Amino acid sequence: MRVEAILYLKAQPLTLHQLADLAGHEATAVELALIELFNDYAHRQTALEIVEVEGKYSLQLKPRYQDLVQSLVPVELGIAVQRTLAMVALRGPIRQTELIELRGSSAYQHIHELVELGFVQRRRESHGRSYTLQVTERFYQYFEVDQLPAVIGAETAAD
Repeated sequence: MRVEAILYLKAQPLTLHQLADLAGHEATAVELALIELFNDYAHRQTALEIVEVEGKYSLQLKPRYQDLVQSLVPVELGIAVQRTLAMVALRGPIRQTELIELRGSSAYQHIHELVELGFVQRRRESHGRSYTLQVTERFYQYFEVDQLPAVIGAETAAD
């Protein structure tokens, strides 16, 4: 079970030789351990599986559980995306055109990412071609805030 522990702790695909070095065993012994692990995971009810891709082995979540990753694993947002989100949160609802003027054209990609992650919603304005942006309930839940402070004269330069 040492090989299983290594796969879990390293959390990245490893070659047979890397596993053998880390386990302190011969490659043939590690190969036998991997075969045993493959069989074990194939016959038990578990959300995990051992996979081999291009000669590297890893312990991973079965594909049918990937939807949980989206809802349970913390989201990694880059600094520029965080600043765009902060602008929407503090000035929202805000017109997309205004946000682009404040944050620059890279904000289009930020908006797309934030909408995809469910932190921002985009609504087409009834008059014109622009959208109105505002944070969603998911934003409040994820960042554990009940309300945002009122901001007077908030100013931000584009990155």
